[in-house]
Amino acid sequence: MSALQIEEIDDGGLAQTWPVMAQLRPHLSEADYIAMVGRMRMTDGFRVFAAMRDGAVVGVAGVRPMELLYCGRILQIDDLVVMEAERSAGFGKALVDHVKAQARAEGRTEVHLDSGLARTEAHRFYDREGFERLGYHFRIRL
Repeated sequence: MSALQIEEIDDGGLAQTWPVMAQLRPHLSEADYIAMVGRMRMTDGFRVFAAMRDGAVVGVAGVRPMELLYCGRILQIDDLVVMEAERSAGFGKALVDHVKAQARAEGRTEVHLDSGLARTEAHRFYDREGFERLGYHFRIRL
């Protein structure tokens, strides 16, 4: 891993994160992604961090602050993805470590995330990073 940097990405830099995010959220178009992130920034305090190697985005994390009755003030990872060709090189770990540091700096007590049942490789990564498996996430489409 050479010249790794983690940067918070502002609205002007979102387009450079799209090729990576598209691997996790292929149902979105780039325009939808940029518009949604803009809305989520305003309504939910959503933030985007990018793992950069030699100036190129190789990983992205989208996070939001939350406060929940059962656990208090947390930082929720909504999206965490590393370019397929760059996986297992430490970029995902660097992003998770950065999010944990941000959470601590903001006085948050935990970092949470949800992960699709089929993403078994991601689950192994989260297990290695010390995340606990707490339950199931349910939804109903309206």
